[in-house]
Amino acid sequence: MDGSQRTIADYPLICVVGPTAAGKTALAVALAQQFDGEVINADSRQVYRGMTIGTAKPPEEELASVPHHLFDILDPSEPFGLALFLDLAGKALQEIRGRTHLPIVCGGTGQYVWGLLEGQRIPPVPPDPHLRLKLESEAQTLGADELHRQLAAIDPARAAALDSRNVRRVIRALEIFHVTGRLPSDFVSVREPAAGNSLVLGLTMPRDLLYGRIDERVDRMMLDGFLAEVETLLNAGYEMGKGPLASPGYRELGNFLAGDLSLEEAVSRTKTQTHRLARRQYTWFKPADSRIQWLDASASGLPDEAAALVVSFLKSQPPVIQ
Repeated sequence: MDGSQRTIADYPLICVVGPTAAGKTALAVALAQQFDGEVINADSRQVYRGMTIGTAKPPEEELASVPHHLFDILDPSEPFGLALFLDLAGKALQEIRGRTHLPIVCGGTGQYVWGLLEGQRIPPVPPDPHLRLKLESEAQTLGADELHRQLAAIDPARAAALDSRNVRRVIRALEIFHVTGRLPSDFVSVREPAAGNSLVLGLTMPRDLLYGRIDERVDRMMLDGFLAEVETLLNAGYEMGKGPLASPGYRELGNFLAGDLSLEEAVSRTKTQTHRLARRQYTWFKPADSRIQWLDASASGLPDEAAALVVSFLKSQPPVIQ
């Protein structure tokens, strides 16, 4: 295929994925600097303004070193999900490719990364709060497996693609069917991938080392002013533990400020919740997934190893003809 025949989906795309605290941001920035790239955020919390320290956003010097997209675009009261991410990331991809730069998607929200790579289309179906409450109540009283069985009876293909423990996504699938009368799988099936040619670099390390990194980062966050950040959000009228502010640390520090926890307990619980987040992220980025080139995040030669993979990948791509 020559350049004149290529579509926007055929241009190369790099993804840097893995659990929190593995070093994704630093690697993505280093690759962007080396390969004339631009970084697209695929973290569901770093899109929010005012949530800087608690979401471990890149420091200002890193943000200024290469172009970044999808950071600080919403207030914490505004909803953000897969549909909006796919729309905004797709537009960013076109802009980056129009400049003949290399797009580098970086983040730990697996639903976003795979949704983009697989070309998912999300139905413009507004949430039904009453139905959600009903289904959430059923999940609590009857168990998550019961909701999954309901979905399987309606749409076996979509049920097979969802873990029964992911109650939120099962409820969303049932909601789509209730509102539209159509099978949820009709909407999420692959149409046109965002990248026909992609290299997915996954960062990992032994679990005990990862947890150690997480704990050290939480301690640094506290020194950098995480508690003051939470106070500022509270003073602005936001409720900790709701929406994006249910992220590790915000609820716990909010509980401390409310007098329900000691500061030591709040910090300890933040570390524990972040460990759990890392485990959930591994359910999206599995070590056995052949789509991912796994790299040891604790290795001193990580940047060079990743760069070598990118060089080999880019050499395999057809030349771009303007």
